[in-house]
Amino acid sequence: MPDLTLLAAELTRDEGLRLKPYLDSVGKTTIGIGRNLTDRGISEDEATYLLANDIAEVLQELDRQLGWWRTMNEPRQRVLANMCFNMGIGTLMTFKNTLFNMREGNYTLAASGMRDSRWYTQVGVRAERLAVMMETGKEF
Repeated sequence: MPDLTLLAAELTRDEGLRLKPYLDSVGKTTIGIGRNLTDRGISEDEATYLLANDIAEVLQELDRQLGWWRTMNEPRQRVLANMCFNMGIGTLMTFKNTLFNMREGNYTLAASGMRDSRWYTQVGVRAERLAVMMETGKEF
């Protein structure tokens, strides 16, 4: 059995570490330390790990930018987290009136703002489900 620590160090040296996808020397989309995404992709466990990291980052961004968001009930918090995950904190922050209405507890107006956005037309069924959850504060 090879020394796995040494092998990992050698592969890191030889392949390099790239934190964003790139095309390798034969045109395969690659990431990390030589992970061939074109042919291999990622496993379900890896996707779940990435999702957990992405969710944690979204929650931190919401805490930083919208300190009041945790005062909403849990389904409404999930709506805001879902929107942030989908569009990123920068775009979410452009929803000024919608966010104001969320903060003030005007959930019908917040849902209306969600429905009146370009985002709503882009994501379809997802957006309507989230708007209903925001409006009612209940699972949908």
